[in-house]
Amino acid sequence: MSHPVDPIKAACVQQAYPPVASHYKRIASGIAQAVGTGAQIVVLPELHGKPYFCQTMRTDLFEWAESVPGPTTGFLSEQAARYGIVVIGSVFESRAEGIFHNTAVVLGPDGTLLGIYRKMHIPEDPGYHEKFYFTPGDGDFEPVETPFGSLGVLVCWDQWFPEAARLMALKGARVLVYPTAIGWDPQDDNEERRRQYEAWRIIQRAHAVANGMHILCCNRTGQETATDGSGCIDFWGGSFICGPQGELLAQCDYDAGVISADLSWSRCQDVRRLWPFFRDRRIDAYADLKLRWRE
Repeated sequence: MSHPVDPIKAACVQQAYPPVASHYKRIASGIAQAVGTGAQIVVLPELHGKPYFCQTMRTDLFEWAESVPGPTTGFLSEQAARYGIVVIGSVFESRAEGIFHNTAVVLGPDGTLLGIYRKMHIPEDPGYHEKFYFTPGDGDFEPVETPFGSLGVLVCWDQWFPEAARLMALKGARVLVYPTAIGWDPQDDNEERRRQYEAWRIIQRAHAVANGMHILCCNRTGQETATDGSGCIDFWGGSFICGPQGELLAQCDYDAGVISADLSWSRCQDVRRLWPFFRDRRIDAYADLKLRWRE
């Protein structure tokens, strides 16, 4: 386990992704803005290379998938090495014929691919047909070691599951990182929008509290029309960074932008001593968590 620099500065690059062939230039600009804040770790939203294509089920869109390492990791590697930072990005990965993943990638300050995480929880909802495109990850919840500490990288739908956050924490992650693509159905009324948005923030801030650690959540923003014009999603932005007691250290609203904050591992250690949840866990009584449902 690495001994992280303390404190470190981390940033989330919240962007909109209109229907263009490539967003590399847009992403490079966002990374440069993040570096301007002093960030050593920079997080990008989920599937930032293209429009969010999972709104429809089209076999031709599998042509958008790429290998890892591949074009996106090569581009992010150049950005990471240029600034001497860690970059967390997201790739529609073609692993083998008929096997595709929603994959987070972590590039180190020298451009090295330090690790990957293949999204484990795959949603299937109106406008989010991810089960059509993505095979669930078959790895463990393993943190990625970086020069700035061990990162528990998860992806979007994973953020609703306390088990994923806990397992990353138990394996030594210092920070939980969530590249995300979530938003509203335009038919949702204002009250439903408020409930969804608040639930999304509450569940992740609860992971920070339950595990005594920082969270970086980086979401898309802006309205994106489906590739066949059949509908759209209004990605709500709202990227945020919070501390080990769920306190908000930085946050975005709907507009594109960059947020950054200092993350202190020594503070996390203090909080874990004050609230010793790991000490008091009843590991002898949790076997049923491995069941789908208790009859």
